[in-house]
Amino acid sequence: MIIESKPFITPSEVIEYLYCPRYIYFMNTLDISQHEKRRSLVQKGRDIHELKLVRNKDYLRKKLNCVEKQADAYLTSEKLMLVGRVDEVLLHADGTMAPLDYKFAFWEGTLYKTLYIQQVLYALLIEENYQKEVNRAYLVYVRSNNHVEEITISQKAKDKAKLIVQEIFDIISINYYPAPTKSKRKCEDCTYRNICNS
Repeated sequence: MIIESKPFITPSEVIEYLYCPRYIYFMNTLDISQHEKRRSLVQKGRDIHELKLVRNKDYLRKKLNCVEKQADAYLTSEKLMLVGRVDEVLLHADGTMAPLDYKFAFWEGTLYKTLYIQQVLYALLIEENYQKEVNRAYLVYVRSNNHVEEITISQKAKDKAKLIVQEIFDIISINYYPAPTKSKRKCEDCTYRNICNS
C-alpha cells in the first residue's frame, strides 16, 4: 500500500509474512496480487465484518468494562509505516484502550501467533493515535457463538512486533527474496505455489 509516495504495510500483510515470508516478496516487491476476493471464505469473513459493524454500532460491552468505543477505526503510524482498520477501538473505565476484532472462525482453544501479532500491531496503532495505553485485545470468534477471547499484550510483544515490521521493510527495500516457510503443508493452498520455487 502506498500513502503519499511512502510505502505503508498493514497488519494483514504482517500475517501473510508470518505465514510465509515470500508472500511479502510476491505482493509488495513483484506486485503480484493474491486475488483473495475469489476465495469464498475470505469474502464470507468480510461480509460478516460489515454486518457486525452495522448491528453492533451502539453496543457497548459492559462485561469488558467498556465505556466508549469507535467502530471501524482507520489508523496510521508514520513511525512504523503501518496502516490498519480496527473493527472496534474500546475505551475502558481505567483509561486504557483495546482493539476488538471479529474473526469468521471457530475458537479451538489456541491463539495463533499470526492473530496475536495482528492484535499487537493494532495496539501500537491505537497507542500512537489515541495516546492511551493498550495492554489487552479481544478476538470475537463468530463461528463459536461469538466467543470473546481476551489477550494480554506485553511490552515485549510490542517490541517483537516492531522487529517483524522492520524485517518486512528489509525485504521490500532491497528486493530480498526470503526463504520460504518451513511447513510444506502451507504450500498446498498457497496462491503463489505455481511461481514459487520452494
